[in-house]
Amino acid sequence: MKHIISALVENKPGVLAHVAGMFAARAFNIDSLAVGRTETEDLSRMTIVVIGDDRVVEQVRKQLAKLVPVVKVQDFVGKPVVARDLMLVTIACPPEKRPEVFSLIEMFKGKVVDISTRHIMVEVSGPEEKIEGFINVCRPYGIKNVARTGTIAMTRQ
Repeated sequence: MKHIISALVENKPGVLAHVAGMFAARAFNIDSLAVGRTETEDLSRMTIVVIGDDRVVEQVRKQLAKLVPVVKVQDFVGKPVVARDLMLVTIACPPEKRPEVFSLIEMFKGKVVDISTRHIMVEVSGPEEKIEGFINVCRPYGIKNVARTGTIAMTRQ
């Protein structure tokens, strides 16, 4: 089962390496990891997606909470959550295929962010399933590059 864990951490050098090291030392796999500043200058939020049963995720949560630079750990399982991924994808798109590809972009509420004679770069954001769906429908045209942020999430208030 996929679990989304949020860790509020001190915004200091080495904290990401410290947290990643904890995962590696205990042989926990990270499916996705996104880190960014928060509204408070001295804190960052790590959103970590871990695949495992409840026992494994409970161990991850407890081990994270023991780390000195970690201020708060929260597992979002069973809570109302808004989760999003962001992706940039470069698609092979000669001029004769543009109407088809632009139609797909519109259906997925994507945004063209760069265009050349043979390729277009598209930004798509949303739930992971939407991102995967867009990749699947664009595969026949030829995907040249993909860059993804990983999941970011917050509980609903």
